[in-house]
Amino acid sequence: MRAYHERLWVPLSWWLVVTGCVLLFGSMLWAGLTPAAAVIIYAGLEAACALVLLGWGAAIIEVTESDLRAGGLRMPLASVADVTPLDAGQAKALRGPRADPAAYLLLRPYLQAAVYVEVAGRPPERPYWLIATRHPGELAAAITSGPGGSPATRRAPDACDDSAGDHAAEPMGPATQTALGRRDGNA
Repeated sequence: MRAYHERLWVPLSWWLVVTGCVLLFGSMLWAGLTPAAAVIIYAGLEAACALVLLGWGAAIIEVTESDLRAGGLRMPLASVADVTPLDAGQAKALRGPRADPAAYLLLRPYLQAAVYVEVAGRPPERPYWLIATRHPGELAAAITSGPGGSPATRRAPDACDDSAGDHAAEPMGPATQTALGRRDGNA
């Protein structure tokens, strides 16, 4: 059963703008040629642009009982640590200067809002997904209503890993606290 399904169709306004560009560019290419050449030029340009727009609009976001599918990738809902719907400003920051190069980004230039999906344990190869959507609140609700309840109850036990080797994730023992002159955590 699907809890959420969305295809990221290209809006009609983009089709109209592309058609206008095809007419303008096609006229420049056609100037001085026969009318048959004009038909071939316009048809070829419009077909090429239509293929690009259809390719952009082919991406699907789907939430089922057990999986999140965004574009060509799937993630089990049990691997989701945190979900946050983002407005246009927040999504813009995560698309640009605050983006992690290892993150999975399913973005479209005609969609401003997005959903931030943190992967449990923040693996370095794919720490989070940023998914552009027309309905960020609905998508976030569908992800969090999956098995296991809210994302906070689905956090992985190794969410504080010690990959840096600095033992920051380990609690301080009594000997360490005494050596630092602290017994109860107060200085």
